[in-house]
Amino acid sequence: MGRYYLGLISGTSVDGVDAALCEFGEHRCTVVAARTFAYPSAIAERIQALISSGEGRLAEIGAIDIAVGRYFADCGVALLRSAGVKPDDVAAIGHHGQTIWHEPALPEPFSWQIGDANSVAAITGIDTVADLRRLDMALGGQGAPLVPAFHEWLFADPPTSTVVLNIGGIANVTSLAPGSPVFGFDTGPGNTLLDALARRSLNRPFDDRGQWAASGTPDHVLLDSMLTEPYFSKPAPKSTGRELFNEAWLQRKLGESGRRVDEVNLAATLLELTARSIADAIAALGTRPGRLMVCGGGVRNDALIARLGALTGQTPQTTAAFGLDPDFVEAAAMAWLARARVTQAPGNLPTVTAARKAVVLGALYCGVETP
Repeated sequence: MGRYYLGLISGTSVDGVDAALCEFGEHRCTVVAARTFAYPSAIAERIQALISSGEGRLAEIGAIDIAVGRYFADCGVALLRSAGVKPDDVAAIGHHGQTIWHEPALPEPFSWQIGDANSVAAITGIDTVADLRRLDMALGGQGAPLVPAFHEWLFADPPTSTVVLNIGGIANVTSLAPGSPVFGFDTGPGNTLLDALARRSLNRPFDDRGQWAASGTPDHVLLDSMLTEPYFSKPAPKSTGRELFNEAWLQRKLGESGRRVDEVNLAATLLELTARSIADAIAALGTRPGRLMVCGGGVRNDALIARLGALTGQTPQTTAAFGLDPDFVEAAAMAWLARARVTQAPGNLPTVTAARKAVVLGALYCGVETP
């Protein structure tokens, strides 16, 4: 069996594929190689259109599933080549795919990721573990967040209370408190609303270091209206995504508040929303963390990180200080989940997702050697 595991994931920001080639030891993760591969614009636009509309023709959904799967596979092959690692040296790929819809609260709950795993296994020739969420959901769980089990395995330090905060399109927290079960949930919007506004107003994929938002003034009437969103006060376990926090939600809140807000002040308000909702979620954990670790794309938003520090009274540290690049924590978690599937170890935490039991996650798609 190969010594490495490869993790592949694209988050709710839909900015590209994070790929991390990992080697695991005793509670140790060494990232041998990692890279973010930006989506080709044609693929990104098709994904964004599918998510934004909430609907699509069956033919288009089937086709984009294959296109995304092929692109994930190409990203994995490119990373292995750049690292000088042969496919035979990789035990398995943890392939998350691209979430297009997540609805855990419906009578028939589901979470839908595209990116055909058969294509990944066929193109790479490597056993591929995919469909990582739905068994947890079949057992009554949220199917999300998936990363707290990895956070516990890697970052838990029994004498110290630790909160791991991932700020992707959606933000989530993991609480690692001595003597208590691991706890975690999605707090609400991370970068998703901010990035959408930057694309619309600045014609940029994001607000570099949060400078634009920092130049504005939050509208507190609008902010208060946003914070009445029932999701924020809903008790955990809970998870969410762009099917809730999207442009339509923002326009509805603007209408409810009766406010006309300049774009730069809207950016400042959205930044404050992200910071406040995260800080409130951390406060609701009931234990002041000794360490606040931060990962995900939001670590590069200096204005957001500074505001989080002010609201929590903590000094946020990126996971780089603890041995793992903050840009690739989720990709490394997917590699770890592939390892868990291969070794038949549980990958979910019922205290996080509310599933009825801990189970081995993921379906295995066998790699195909071609002449």
